[in-house]
Amino acid sequence: MAVPWVTTLARLVLGGVLIVAGWLKIGTPALSVQAVKAYELLPDGVATAVGYGLPILEIVVGALLVLGLLTRFSAVVAGLLMLAFVVGIASAWARGLRIDCGCFGGDGTLAAGQEPAYLAELLRDAGLVLCAAWAAWFPPGRLALDSLLGLTPPDDDDLLDDSQEKENE
Repeated sequence: MAVPWVTTLARLVLGGVLIVAGWLKIGTPALSVQAVKAYELLPDGVATAVGYGLPILEIVVGALLVLGLLTRFSAVVAGLLMLAFVVGIASAWARGLRIDCGCFGGDGTLAAGQEPAYLAELLRDAGLVLCAAWAAWFPPGRLALDSLLGLTPPDDDDLLDDSQEKENE
């Protein structure tokens, strides 16, 4: 059955994007804070806390997804993050702000002559929301520590493979 492999792909794509995004921001936390503040959505203190904490959260959740550990929980957290990003980007676009999303580093400012890429960013993040929803609905997929550690029941395919092996003996 293809469902476990689709889940694995969704986990790996979403987790990989989160790890890269967090990794590109973690070395420059002041820029991450500025990028969050550029959205003009959160009070200053909250925006600062989010700017510092977001890269760590992205890396941790991304790693859990790639490993297939606490898959459903990690996918839900990742999906909520992606929904927050969709809301933030849509809000910036609707209010006429001219900012860079800061998703993969930077301070939220656009280079001279650069236009915001809101539609592309929204489509990307909406696709990642779908990956998160799939991974949360059909966890843990293949090559997941959840399965290895017995944290989830085996896939139906695994049960069929086991019963077929017993019949062949």
